[in-house]
Order: sequence, then structure tokens, then C-alpha cells
Amino acid sequence: MLSVYKSTVLQIEQKLLSETMPILTSVAQGLNKFFVILPPLYELILEIERDDIRGGQLLNLLHKRCHCGVPELQACIQRLLWHGHQVLYNQLSSWMVYGILQDQHGEFFIRRQEDQDMEYGSSIPDTSEKLARLSTDDTSLTDWHLGFHIFLDMLPEYIHMRVAESILFAGKAIRVLRNPSPSIQFQDTLYNQQTKKGSQKLQGSAGGVPFQREPFLDVKKIGEELLPISEADKIETMLLDLKESSEFHKRSFECSVDSIRAIAASHLWQLVVVRADLNGHLKALKDYFLLAKGDFFQCFLEESRQLMRLPPRQSTAEADLMVPFQLAAIKTISEEDKYFSRVSLQMPSFGITLKSSQRDLPKTKAFADGSSETSLGGWDGIALEYSVDWPLQLFFTQEVLSKYCRIFQYLLRLKRTQMELEKSWASVMHQDHTDFAKHRNDQMNCSISQLRRQRFRPMWRVREHMAFLIRNLQFYIQVDVIESQWNVLQSHIQDSHDFTELVGFHQEYLSALISQSFLDIGSVSRILDSIMTLCLQFCWNIENQESSQNTSELEHITEEFNKKSNSLYTILRSSRLAGSQRAPFLRRFLLRMNFNSFFEATARGVLNVVRPRPSLPVLSQP
Repeated sequence: MLSVYKSTVLQIEQKLLSETMPILTSVAQGLNKFFVILPPLYELILEIERDDIRGGQLLNLLHKRCHCGVPELQACIQRLLWHGHQVLYNQLSSWMVYGILQDQHGEFFIRRQEDQDMEYGSSIPDTSEKLARLSTDDTSLTDWHLGFHIFLDMLPEYIHMRVAESILFAGKAIRVLRNPSPSIQFQDTLYNQQTKKGSQKLQGSAGGVPFQREPFLDVKKIGEELLPISEADKIETMLLDLKESSEFHKRSFECSVDSIRAIAASHLWQLVVVRADLNGHLKALKDYFLLAKGDFFQCFLEESRQLMRLPPRQSTAEADLMVPFQLAAIKTISEEDKYFSRVSLQMPSFGITLKSSQRDLPKTKAFADGSSETSLGGWDGIALEYSVDWPLQLFFTQEVLSKYCRIFQYLLRLKRTQMELEKSWASVMHQDHTDFAKHRNDQMNCSISQLRRQRFRPMWRVREHMAFLIRNLQFYIQVDVIESQWNVLQSHIQDSHDFTELVGFHQEYLSALISQSFLDIGSVSRILDSIMTLCLQFCWNIENQESSQNTSELEHITEEFNKKSNSLYTILRSSRLAGSQRAPFLRRFLLRMNFNSFFEATARGVLNVVRPRPSLPVLSQP
């Protein structure tokens, strides 16, 4: 603008010098338009200097000042805004074409996370903790999850937040594609060898021919494969067209950004879904974290049944569990399962004093509040970990894996409860048949055995009610929830070719599993925990009764079970849950539970499962 003003002054000066009689009005006429432009520009400059306005803030200010009624001033400010947009387009080209943040003076609305931490200082511990969870030797992961953010102070108001998020994602995706992790070299070498040798299970210490590494591929060459040069040129051309435009068109800008984001998301999808075999890993997580491999976990629980009846030793609990875990793997996992080697069993330190000798019911009330004082709760901390390589770590974050682990612990405890109910029936019936075979010729002992059988018959009815509830809950979760949601996820994977869409679909999948399994409803999950605890206590008390005549503890457990099961049914059929998103699935579960109106009648107090019975007199021995 000053150059135009200088040029006009020179022209007026030459005109005055060429005229024999200079006229002052010609000077005023030549500089008239600057009386309209220069004072507002001077005020604008003062405001910029006073408030230290720069970068995106400057673009925002110029965009606001463009809306004025003076055509000359409007054209001048639009020209200034055009020059500002040239800088913005250069920054966008660097970020969205090469994945490089070119912003030495902090004027771009995308910044590194550590810049924000240095400014505000409050999130440094949290960020450090999050970064510690990620791979320390792979900067691409830290860049993806925590490396960059949108700095709202530098985001012009005329650029929508959704568009800014698309720009952020596109740049991060280009960064990942252009700078793949060094570990992908080994994965590609491994993939090539497996293609040549056929399908073989890779075992580090197994016998046979040792693994031969081929020469590592060039990282730059792999980056060109992940993002072809033609695609990068296409992105650069779209940004160049925007840059050469005389005016900023919001619609054209948003369409170009969406197109660039779609290109980046498509190639990232190709990397994660196709090249990294995302669906195979999702299936593995379903097999092991969602207990789809039921034979493996059935075998594991049977092998560890006696171990889990004792309180876990904090120093050796994990090592103790590895023996039945490995035995179950040998018996049920085939050599073709290349994902099992990624699964590891963990027993986090629980730090709770466990008392295996006290199993009275007042202690079990603590379970409903979330604590654990008996040996029942010690093994509930069993967890699985899944080893994830690059680039799947972009998809399977720590938050995602922790959700899988939460569902696993719930399902494992449910399966263990079901197994104990079945085993207790088989064990006691076997003992009963053995005693009957021994004493069938002894009239007195035979009559005592029959009386004891009559005494415990109501308890076996209770056991069947417990098993009925647990079986239906397990069937509901495994079939109505997990399998149905898995089919929905698979259809989304087949239809979608966008990485961000896929992440969203997977988040919906996990949220649906948690929601429809009632893990997000504290009252229901606490009742279910209490019911499973009572079932385990019932089984152990039944098996330890032997010839004891005292059934008061079993009756106490039965009372508590009736209360909890009735409370569960009452909550699940309440109007608050009936109108929620889980209602269709919930009705299926309630239909199975209450197919003969038993639970409804019991919940109303019309029918009780077990009523206190008068104690039978002890038969005196002759």
C-alpha cells in the first residue's frame, strides 16, 4: 500500500514540475483517495502493535475489517488479507503435503503439544505420563497421539473447527505415511519370507532353520509406497489452486481440505487395514478378550480351579497362573494361530489382605461396594495384555485396550461362576451316588443318606436358579451383544475405506459392548458382582458340607441371592432403562429370564425360591 502511495506522490511531483503554473488542487485531487485509506490503516497498525496481533489472529482481524462500506478501503484490506493467506497456504502445503510443521514464530493454528505445555504448564505431568505409555523409540506414535493440537487462539473464526480438525488429521496422517516406523522394515521382510516359505508359525526359540533376515528396505522407499508421489502432487495442486485464487472462498477451501483429508485417510486405511491385517487382530481380540475361544478358557479355568480356590500370593500369583495358562494353550491352541503369541496373562498387584478362611456373608456385602476381603475377589484382577506393533498402535490405543481388558475381566468371572455351578453339581452328585452304592444294603445309613438328600434338595433347586440366571446372562452377552455387534463392525469394515470412520465405528462397537453388558450402570454391575460372589460361595459351601447338619449358612446365601436377583430384575425392567438405547437387547434378556413369569412373581413377593425350613431332628445312631 505504501508503494502505491509513494508512486502516486512521484507522479504528482512530476506533474507539478512539468507544469508552468502548478495548481494546488491537483495535489489534493491526486491524494484524495488516500485520505479515506491511510487513517483507518494507521489505526489498524496501532491496534496490531498494541495487542501484538499476528498469525491467525491477524487474518481474523483483517477478515472482519473487510466488511466495510468504503470500496477503496475494502479493496485495500482484501489485498492485505490475500497476502496473509499466501503465508497460510505455504504453511498448509508444508503440513499437508510433507507432514512438516513450518512455523518458527508460532503463527499457525496447529502446534506441537510441548509448546502448549510450556505456555500453560498445567498439563506437563499428564502428558509425560501418557507419553510414557507409548513406545519411547517410535516418535511417530507420540506425534500421532500427543504430538500436535489445534491452538484456538490462532484459528481464524471463518475456518470452522471441523475443517481445522481435518487439517490436523491430514497432516498427522501424511507424517505417518511419509515417516514409517523402522519396525515396518522387519515386518515387510517377515511378510516376504512368509510368502516364499508358505504359512509358518514364527517362534523365537523353536527348533529348525534359524530365521534369516533379508536386507532392510529403505524407509524412504517404503514411505513412497505408502503415499505415492502422484497423490502428493494431487494434494499440492489443490492447495496451489487455492493459493492462486484472487479471493478466499470458504466453500472451495473446505471442499479442498475435505478432499485432502479423504486422500490421507484412504492411504492410512490401506496401511492399517490391509497391510497390517487389522481384521485379523480384531478377530484375535474377540477370541481372547471377549472369550470367543471358549474351549481355551474352559480348559484354563479347569486347570486353575484348585489354584483359584486359594488366596493368590502377591509375589507369585502371575507365575502360578502361567502353568494352567500354558497347559490350556497346548491343549486347545493350534500352531496356525499366529496371534496367540501376542497375548500375555497379567496379574496386577491387588494390595488387599485376603482371608480365605472367613467366608461369612457379612463379608460378601463388601463386594457389593467394590471391595474384597475374601479369597473370592483375589483372582478377579486377572487381565490380558495384547502386543500391538506399528502401525496398529494408531488404532489400538491404551484406552481401547483397557476397555477390552475391562470386558474380559467381567466375562472371565462370569464364565468361572458358570463352571463352578456345573462342577459343584457334578461333584456332589458323584459323591452322593458313591455313598448310595456303598450303603444301599445298610438300611440305617441308607435312610440317613436319603434324609440328607431331602434336606439339600431345596438347595439344589437354588443352584439351578443360580445356573439359570448365569447361563442366560452369559448367552445374552455372548450372542445378543458380542456377536451382533461384531457383525455390525464387520459390515462397517467392508463398506468403509476411511481410517477416521473406522476408528469411530470401532469406538461405537466397544461402547455398545460396555453399554449392553450393563458395565456402565453402577447399580446393575454391583448387583451382578454380588450375585457371582454368592454363587461361588454357595458352590464352595455345598461341597464342604459333607455330613454336616447345619444349613443355616446356605439358607443365608439363598436369601441374599433371592434379594439380589429380584433387585436385578426390578432394575432391568424399570422405565428408565426401557427407554434407553439398550432396550431391544434388554428385552431379549428379560424374556429369557422371565419366560414363565417366575422372576416377575418372585420380585413381587408372590413366590420365594427357598423359604426357611424347620431343622430336621438328627437321627440317633442305634
